[in-house]
Amino acid sequence: MTPSPTLDWTTAPATPLAPPTRAPIDDAPADHAPATLAEPAAPSGLETIERGAARVSVSDKAMINARADVNQLLPLKYRWAWEKYLAACNNHWMPTEVSMQADIALWKSANGLTADERRAVKRNLGFFAASESLVANNIVLAIYRHLTNPECRQYLLRQAFEEAVHTHTFQYIVESLGLDEGELFNMYREVPSITDKAAWALNYTRHLDDPSFSTGTAEADQAFLRDLVAFYVVFEGMWFYTGFAQILSLGRRNKMVGIAEQYQYILRDESIHLNFGIDVINQIRHENPDLWTAPFQDEVRGMLKDAAALEAAYGRDTMPSGFLGLNADLCEEYMRFIANRRCAQLGLAPVFGPAENPFPWMSEAMDLRKEKNFFETRVTEYQTGGALAWD
Repeated sequence: MTPSPTLDWTTAPATPLAPPTRAPIDDAPADHAPATLAEPAAPSGLETIERGAARVSVSDKAMINARADVNQLLPLKYRWAWEKYLAACNNHWMPTEVSMQADIALWKSANGLTADERRAVKRNLGFFAASESLVANNIVLAIYRHLTNPECRQYLLRQAFEEAVHTHTFQYIVESLGLDEGELFNMYREVPSITDKAAWALNYTRHLDDPSFSTGTAEADQAFLRDLVAFYVVFEGMWFYTGFAQILSLGRRNKMVGIAEQYQYILRDESIHLNFGIDVINQIRHENPDLWTAPFQDEVRGMLKDAAALEAAYGRDTMPSGFLGLNADLCEEYMRFIANRRCAQLGLAPVFGPAENPFPWMSEAMDLRKEKNFFETRVTEYQTGGALAWD
């Protein structure tokens, strides 16, 4: 059963897993090369064509370390990945379709926003401006290379495009509001609370884009899993949500409504990104149970706990005084709630005690069937014309 693309990110379970397709690494016969020695690199899709080779069967395909031809999409093995690709295509949108006139007027008004609100907006944009590029680079330079399933790669291509659209969004906002582009796009190197998050995440991917890195050993495969956790579960699945809460909270008060609408669309994209990443991690660990050791599980839980602490520091930096309906303490509680949810989605014990969701209204942003006045703004379904159902 394929998860619905409209699932609430706070409650969405991972897709039911297919049976394992290969033996764990440690089950290799004793006369084979030790597990610490790298196997031949997984196929990239650019190898010399093997003339007359046998056709690919479903049993040949795997998430990592497959030897099947990665250029052959069919037959599908992981239909959930293909369904996420289709859902993402239906969720197409562009930032320039959203009017920024009200935001421009409010931003230029001396009394339009408080000093605390302006600080939060600028720091928020500063974090996101480079973050989408960091995620895209990780997809193209690390994940795509080592994920050896073509239907998953098909979704990654779509996700990479969406990350480009999100980067375009922040360029459009910065240009529309007349903000200092150098200041906003360089915040990830100038503002410590933002730098700390970016540096933490890049630490998990820097060796994966080394041309000599290859999966195929327990150590290397766990490194790949760490990268997936760092970018899908933490970066996209935790750290983006404080920013979403900040801007959507302003939008609920009829402030910065153009930016809020664009963030709502980004949030919906990110919900599919997150669920895809969770499914990939769970499928890999299901096919390779020897990787999901007790020490590795503890390490992943430690990653989520550290990430929540970094996000709490970011919340205090962006909202030292807070503003109506939002403050750093609420955002810290929110991160604890989300961290526990991510643990549950990965089959791990929670890292924090019981935590409540202080922003239940955030789930409204996930409702693809929510209606808006068609003549005032773009319909929130933002589906392609062929996918819209006019009741």
